[in-house]
Amino acid sequence: MSQEKLTFEQSLQRLDEIVKSLEKGDRPLEEALALFEEGAGLVRFCGKTLDEAEQKIVRLQRGPEGAPTEVPFEEEP
Repeated sequence: MSQEKLTFEQSLQRLDEIVKSLEKGDRPLEEALALFEEGAGLVRFCGKTLDEAEQKIVRLQRGPEGAPTEVPFEEEP
């Protein structure tokens, strides 16, 4: 599946698969490098997605004068 078509959750799942595969240490060097490269791309995609979500939350939490206010997430009981 193309990385551009993966959701955030699917990207995290694929990244987990890659890490587990690389941790085994039984992949040939070329294959391990390709997996590492794919994983690095997934990390960039997930980081970008999280940054965009954070910015959206900040925009939604504007204060009374339009300035963003940081509001901590409440802990669930």
